[in-house]
Amino acid sequence: MLERAGLALMHCMDPERAHGLALSALMTGLAPHPGLVTSPRLRTEIAGLTLPNPIGLAAGFDKNAEALGPLSKSGFGFLEVGAATPRAQPGNPKPRLFRLSEDRAAINRFGFNNDGMQAISARLATRPHTVPVGLNLGANKDSADRAADFATVLSHCGPHIDFATVNVSSPNTEKLRDLQGKEALAALLDGVMQANDALQTPRPIFLKIAPDLSDADLEDVAEVATKARLAGIIATNTTLDRTGLKSRHAGEAGGLSGQPLFARSTRVLAKLSELTQGQLPLIGVGGVASAEQAYAKIKAGASAVQLYTALVYGGLSLVSQIARDLDHLLAQDGHEKIADAIGTDRTPWL
Repeated sequence: MLERAGLALMHCMDPERAHGLALSALMTGLAPHPGLVTSPRLRTEIAGLTLPNPIGLAAGFDKNAEALGPLSKSGFGFLEVGAATPRAQPGNPKPRLFRLSEDRAAINRFGFNNDGMQAISARLATRPHTVPVGLNLGANKDSADRAADFATVLSHCGPHIDFATVNVSSPNTEKLRDLQGKEALAALLDGVMQANDALQTPRPIFLKIAPDLSDADLEDVAEVATKARLAGIIATNTTLDRTGLKSRHAGEAGGLSGQPLFARSTRVLAKLSELTQGQLPLIGVGGVASAEQAYAKIKAGASAVQLYTALVYGGLSLVSQIARDLDHLLAQDGHEKIADAIGTDRTPWL
């Protein structure tokens, strides 16, 4: 009841202010902390990472790695923070976050606002090690060499994280998505992997892609990712598509997340699963707000899932509920572990 009251109050506020209050509530102990949610059926491995459950926090919620202590007790199986850029930057002008309540969605055009890699690295160095924590790597808006920025952040923060994600799929930094092209992406990933190899302990590196890629683009991504020795692909980031939206904010510029993204992102996920024949681990993101949706992404080819926008409408207690309900769904279908269900029903999405 307290959580529902808090959500109702925050929905009366400016969305970005409400987001800041949510982080403050976490850090002051006012948010629910159910602790580790796991079971033999939910416990899984992806790219060498042991997850107590496959429900992760997507990048963007805790941009500056400020709330890792409470978030690690909130039911998530893994966390991703950031994006972090070499230098701190303010991001795009406000307002830049819009709540689309009628669509159970959000549009953001933050533009990689963050405290910079030095401040974020210092916080990561003192984080708890309850669940795996990864960092979303970004590039400065005014960088002379955006591709090099990703390697720079990894070199600085790599010792304090469990995995890293190369984010070339944000629509809010001009021309960033151009780095998803085959040749540009291969060159960028080569620099990142060199930086990773130079770490005392190399980390699993993931690539986060946009949901607006064509089938030919996805074929290129799968080929480049395989050749680059990536640990996996995160599918997907936000979309520029606005089909079927009802909210008065539908025309705002930026990336759309939440329920309208579910089908589009799951189709991309299933296509990648088919292209890679299950040989490259995939993390499904986009519109996950229930155990049924998490399970659908797993059956479409995901080894794990992430969520963020669903927290705006369901609160933090939603995380542990999804994990427990997913355990029940797996048991109903006779699966003893997550791996048994991966890719078992991707055909409807192709």
